[in-house]
Amino acid sequence: MNKIKIAIAGIGNCASSLIQGIEYYKGKEPEEAIGLMHWDIGGYKPYDMEVVAAFDIDRRKVGKEVHEAIFAEPNCTTVFCSDLPKTGVKVSMGKVLDGLSEHMKNYEDKYTFVLSDEPEPEKADIVKILKESGTEILLNYLPVGSEEATGFYAECAVDAGVGFINCIPVFIASNPLWAEKFQRNNIPIIGDDIKAQLGATITHRTLSDLFKKRGVKVERTYQINTGAILTS
Repeated sequence: MNKIKIAIAGIGNCASSLIQGIEYYKGKEPEEAIGLMHWDIGGYKPYDMEVVAAFDIDRRKVGKEVHEAIFAEPNCTTVFCSDLPKTGVKVSMGKVLDGLSEHMKNYEDKYTFVLSDEPEPEKADIVKILKESGTEILLNYLPVGSEEATGFYAECAVDAGVGFINCIPVFIASNPLWAEKFQRNNIPIIGDDIKAQLGATITHRTLSDLFKKRGVKVERTYQINTGAILTS
């Protein structure tokens, strides 16, 4: 089977984990697939993905090859597969819009984004990269809250004729107007948001479901993510 060619908008910690994982699971058997819910989906294995394009706005990532950029600051996720092959795919400058919050400018460089001085692309530039790279699916891994930027990349996906997976909690797939736009162009879209293997959202949902099953009337809930480290 051919590789699934993906492009990624936002080369942060989540993208780092994904790209490391693609390489990590090569050569493994299903019983060794720790951390995965599904080893085989329609004949495709975890390593049957190929990153062919990437976008970011941080000067420590833009222009670098993807296998290097995922380890650049401010990324700080666990490194579990550092020996990544060179692919020649470089990170292109992305569109900033609301992907860079004002309050982050006061943090130390290692904790925030450092805006690249590369000129921002227009939509046509992004669409061209997606088409020329052979991208089949565009993954949105922008910072949470990037509504304008997410909409921008969703439009790029439509114009380029590629699928769109919205990995952050911004209403795209669940927005009837966006859903209709993708459907009209016969382009798949999935979202909105994805869950970590064992994080706050899935724990919250599980507890809420438990309360209901035990006869508790749940009128409303909320969760506050303050950060934590889970070890196993």
